[in-house]
Order: sequence, then C-alpha cells, then structure tokens
Amino acid sequence: MRLPIDPQADPARRAWVACPVCDDARHCATCADRRNCGDHWRYLISNNGPIVHLQCPRCTHMWSWNTRPGVPRPGDGGPCP
Repeated sequence: MRLPIDPQADPARRAWVACPVCDDARHCATCADRRNCGDHWRYLISNNGPIVHLQCPRCTHMWSWNTRPGVPRPGDGGPCP
C-alpha cells in the first residue's frame, strides 16, 4: 500500500538522500557525483535537531534520518558540553 504524500510536503523543501526502499537514484550519474539532481530528491517534511523526516515522492516511503550519527543529543544521557 502506498502512502499519500504528506500534507506538509513542499517541493521547495528538499533533501538529496537515497531512499531506503526504491533506491531510484542508483544508476544516476548526477547522484553518483554527489550533486543535487533534479529528479532524485526527497521531501524534507520536518526536523527535530539533527533528525530529519523525509518522504520519497516516487514510492511515498517515509523515514527519519540522523544527520549527525554518533553525536549524542541533549537529554540522551551523553556528556554535557
């Protein structure tokens, strides 16, 4: 079952991250060069600090991605700055 596109989705708020479900950018030379491709972008729905919430416009999969893995967030029990 495909989800509908989130009502918060705005094409002006985009991210260039591989979709973990459809991997539609797999054979794209522009994406392989780590450039912003006009075809293989994701909706940036929202963020909570370094955690971004994304939706793929092709397969409509939604997921969250930590843009700073390994860096503890305040309140996560990590060392205080």
